[in-house]
Amino acid sequence: MSLTLSNAKNIATVLTEALPYIQKFTGRTIVVKYGGNAMVDEALKQSFARDIVLMKLVGINPIVVHGGG
Repeated sequence: MSLTLSNAKNIATVLTEALPYIQKFTGRTIVVKYGGNAMVDEALKQSFARDIVLMKLVGINPIVVHGGG
């Protein structure tokens, strides 16, 4: 993946917005419900998996539960 200036700016913006939440929840356990449309759509599955990995990488401990609704 090549990183253009526009992409770099978008990434910087997202990380800047996420930083307060990362700091607040680092070291904590978060329960995440996974079900419905997120399980059916392939793009949503991949996005969900990336988000869970990102949480783990920044020190948040995600616990994934199926359904719940």
